[in-house]
Amino acid sequence: MISIIIPSFNNKDYLALCIESLEKNSHFKNEILVHVNEGIDGTIDLLKKKNIFFTHSNNNVGLCSACNIVSKNSTFDYILYSHDDMYFLPDWDLVLMNKVKELKTNKFYLSSIMINGDPKLNGHLNLNAGDKIENFNEKFLLDNYKNLNHVDFQGSTWAPHLIHKELWNRVGGFSEEFSPGAGSDPDLNMKLWNQGVRIFQCMGKSKVYHFGSITIRKKQDKIFKKNQGSLANKIFLLKWGISIKTFKKHYLKSYYIHNEDLVNPKKNLYYYLDIIKDYISTLYYKVFSSL
Repeated sequence: MISIIIPSFNNKDYLALCIESLEKNSHFKNEILVHVNEGIDGTIDLLKKKNIFFTHSNNNVGLCSACNIVSKNSTFDYILYSHDDMYFLPDWDLVLMNKVKELKTNKFYLSSIMINGDPKLNGHLNLNAGDKIENFNEKFLLDNYKNLNHVDFQGSTWAPHLIHKELWNRVGGFSEEFSPGAGSDPDLNMKLWNQGVRIFQCMGKSKVYHFGSITIRKKQDKIFKKNQGSLANKIFLLKWGISIKTFKKHYLKSYYIHNEDLVNPKKNLYYYLDIIKDYISTLYYKVFSSL
């Protein structure tokens, strides 16, 4: 049914929990494909023991390259990209595939909704079942996640996300200039937009628990994360001529309630003001800055 691709960088315990949740809580018999970056922590032994397909690089090639490498081995029609520190809640895939059946097109980008234990992290729903694996309370999460409700909304640009494999291949997967990964999701959205995709929908009943960028948190990385975000914005702006913020605001209508498919943006005063700001920023980067 779904090929689930997971890049992992020396994060064995979280990956093991992620795989366990997929095995226990998926409605369909999906396939799991992992790309192991480095893998000096026993990740490869774990995957061999569980008979999970994996590809491997001796160094950390980043999530963009990792996903592109392992996705070539997909045998199903749909590809779902996931972080290795996500716990999938029951029937997450049933909700997504029921939506796929409703659609009259393969041009879509569907996401699950994220639950975080820490409201400061990038989540959509909050329920504190632990912020790391050592204090994770699986029973509490399973007993309470159904009490968290959220409407479907527009403009999803995050994992886990589901797209048709033919579309993934057509746009070349993730753009590797965004390695190690910051900015790769909105860039993928832009490539899909240019292919005529107008369905970018977060499904409120498809839920995952996200511990929250464990690999980055291991590095103590507020500064690292900020720098990666700034670099991603610069690359996106120079590549597409608009900023990630403008793209999300005017094209994807991020976080608006989903009532209908998206359309081309209304070119009103607010649109042109943002475009002018982006144009000035683009000129600045081209003249005064180098990547």
